[in-house]
Amino acid sequence: MKTKAAVLFDAGKPFEILELDLDGPGPGEVLIKYTAAGLCHSDLHLIDGDLPPRFPIIGGHEGAGIIEDVGPGVTKVQPGDHVVCSFIPNCGTCRYCSTGRQNLCDMGATILEGHMPDGTYRFHSGGTDIGAMCMLGTFSERATVSQHSVVKVDDWLPLETAVLVGCGVPTGWATANYAGGVRAGDTTVIYGIGGIGINAVQGAAHAGAKNVVVVDPVEFKRETAMKFGATHAFANAAEAAEKVSELTWGQMADQALVTVGTVDEQVISDAFDVIGKGGIVVVTGLANPEKLTVHVSGGVLTLFEKTIKGTLFGSANPQYDIVKLLRLYDAGKIKLDELVTTKYTLEQVNEGYQDLRDGKNIRGVIVHDQ
Repeated sequence: MKTKAAVLFDAGKPFEILELDLDGPGPGEVLIKYTAAGLCHSDLHLIDGDLPPRFPIIGGHEGAGIIEDVGPGVTKVQPGDHVVCSFIPNCGTCRYCSTGRQNLCDMGATILEGHMPDGTYRFHSGGTDIGAMCMLGTFSERATVSQHSVVKVDDWLPLETAVLVGCGVPTGWATANYAGGVRAGDTTVIYGIGGIGINAVQGAAHAGAKNVVVVDPVEFKRETAMKFGATHAFANAAEAAEKVSELTWGQMADQALVTVGTVDEQVISDAFDVIGKGGIVVVTGLANPEKLTVHVSGGVLTLFEKTIKGTLFGSANPQYDIVKLLRLYDAGKIKLDELVTTKYTLEQVNEGYQDLRDGKNIRGVIVHDQ
């Protein structure tokens, strides 16, 4: 069949809208018609060269839609099911899945290669195999993906909203609740209020943090954070650290959550300095893997028993937490609709990413033609 998609051919270039050939589902695969796709900063890393993929590749790893067809051996879903995609496929049986760490599933090893788990491709153009970001390619009208990449969700929930729990919401919420271990009464500092950081704010507030302090240079984002549970907001790290010292009588923060779009040495140092004894720095944001961005005092690390840790997907489990968060939304316990700043057509994908760069969006969403 044919499908329209936004394809990236090289770093430093914009997405191109093309009509591609799409193979139908093989064994263990499903055909999905996407309803919506989130504009996440991770795809911007492909353009900026921080996360070099195999080119050409279809962008998009935050997606929701409806299953149209299934291949032989598919047991998880059937045609007509509403699903949210997991950007990390989870097999359920590898060492990591079987110990409750689906976010580290071995099937995620090739998400930047863009091919299926068997090493082959489902998108093609003129004899060229086209990859799909995180084996999903949600910037396409349709895709053939592994059944391990989809999570069935309640069909009464709007998919244009549910799409957000494919990446940004659980990554941020779980960064606070799981990786950060925020507890009632804690003081939590969050650096960077985008699609992930705003949900770290929600997560910390949900956990009962006494002080939720955010740092972001964009006034719009600071104001939005206050509506999602932040107690204090600052344009720079120095002002935030001064306030944290005042709020905690010099004991400093319990957690510092780094959710900036691109991590650098400065934000890690700021986060490390703002936590007190026994505090934890959680690094959720990404940077070029070849860059060394963590430089701190080993003496302070030891003497103050500080911890620096990385987290992928907030250390959440996609099959459980995607459904969990949607039901929290359904119960009015977390906000999702308010996260969407602007909706775009597929043809406006580059405009959407420019808005992200310009600090105009908390989350932009592509709504596919229905």
